[in-house]
Amino acid sequence: MWNTPSETTWGPITRTAAVPSVSVTATARVDRTVWEMGDGSTVTCTTPGTPYEDQYGDDPSPDCGHRYTKTSVRELGNAYTVTATNYWVFEWAGGGQSGQIPLELSDSVQIRVGEMQVLVTR
Repeated sequence: MWNTPSETTWGPITRTAAVPSVSVTATARVDRTVWEMGDGSTVTCTTPGTPYEDQYGDDPSPDCGHRYTKTSVRELGNAYTVTATNYWVFEWAGGGQSGQIPLELSDSVQIRVGEMQVLVTR
């Protein structure tokens, strides 16, 4: 699994707002993504992840992956509901003050796992 890394999906985002004699600078970045896989598994990733490429074959993800062990045919709608939650941390400073603000942003998608392949490993 992966987030396509950009300022708006993973950060960091830094912005400054100013009025006469006071400015505040804030930086936001993702601390981690928690993937709820719909089959009872949860995967926590501290990197944006790595997109799959054919050259990887049946190797596991180097940093953020999951393998389903059964199809989704018995699930509601014949699909697993996968939810990704990004845990952002906003750090701000200005006017002699500073602090952190946590924020959670989630999105879900339905995925169908219709066929399982057996992998023989040595």
